[in-house]
Amino acid sequence: MTLETQVHQKNLVKWAADKPEVVVFSADLTSSTEVRRFAETYPDRFYSFGMTEQNMMSAAGGMAREGFTPWVHTFAVFLYRRALDQVQMSVAYPNLRVRIVGFLPGITTPGGATHQAIEDVAIMRAVPNMTVLETGDAADVESVLDVAQGVDGPVYIRMLRGQIPRLFTTPMRLGRARRLRRGSDVTLFTAGITTEEAMRATQVLEQRGVSIEHLHVTTHKPFTDPAVLEAASRPKYGVITFENHTTVGGLGSEVAEVMAEHGVGKRLVRLGIPDTYAHGGSRPYLMRHYGLDALALVRAVEKLVGEDLNIGEDDLAAVRVEPVHGDFKAEAL
Repeated sequence: MTLETQVHQKNLVKWAADKPEVVVFSADLTSSTEVRRFAETYPDRFYSFGMTEQNMMSAAGGMAREGFTPWVHTFAVFLYRRALDQVQMSVAYPNLRVRIVGFLPGITTPGGATHQAIEDVAIMRAVPNMTVLETGDAADVESVLDVAQGVDGPVYIRMLRGQIPRLFTTPMRLGRARRLRRGSDVTLFTAGITTEEAMRATQVLEQRGVSIEHLHVTTHKPFTDPAVLEAASRPKYGVITFENHTTVGGLGSEVAEVMAEHGVGKRLVRLGIPDTYAHGGSRPYLMRHYGLDALALVRAVEKLVGEDLNIGEDDLAAVRVEPVHGDFKAEAL
């Protein structure tokens, strides 16, 4: 696994070079949302609105009606909390091609409750016409642009910034989870930053004899991948969801809905932020505190299979995570 810096900043400029219809909006967070280089490269296609997110969303709807494709960038909390009415009435209701790029998903920031988007998936997937995507590594961050651009309607993206890992060698695909590991004892669904932790945990779990089916989810809505039902129906012990989001309305709820609607009688364990506002702190501290790290996943698997596997922090720290291909071929989007 390699770590890369400002992937979105570098990729956006190259990607937009032959797309004059793409315009970028910022709400006084140009550097913080990695669009500074876009603003310098294409000044006539960049608009800074200051701290007026509601106005920015309304303007995005207006420009979309004129044939542009606005890519709106700011911290996620300011999009789905502060500007939700404009998201719904100016963008989603008329089903316009606006791409809403939300940074600082979940507990990726030490900023506390004012800046941590812990319930954004739940809210945005309840908005009619809205497609909801999430990035988990550098390959996702790069390929989500093409995926979103191909959607004929509004799209919300949980975007990563700064230093992020490269876990995959193929691009994401709309409505398709990446199957990272096949197994028969436990099925595991992850999204976003929990996937790296899960890849670390599943290696050690396999060494201890627990067979894990692992799927990395990038499309929260539409949540229609047939691989989800297939994977949830097979495990001997049950299903675990692992998400950087409250356990209310996010990945755990999505999987639960699929299982219930199809009569899958397996146990479901939902790991995520409990029904509470998170507090500030470093990412490692917050992930340990809220049970979103590799060790928390190991303990959940042990409880599900009813066996102490004698796995500790040192075992997990020794794991080297390598980029994986997944089980689908790269193809045109």
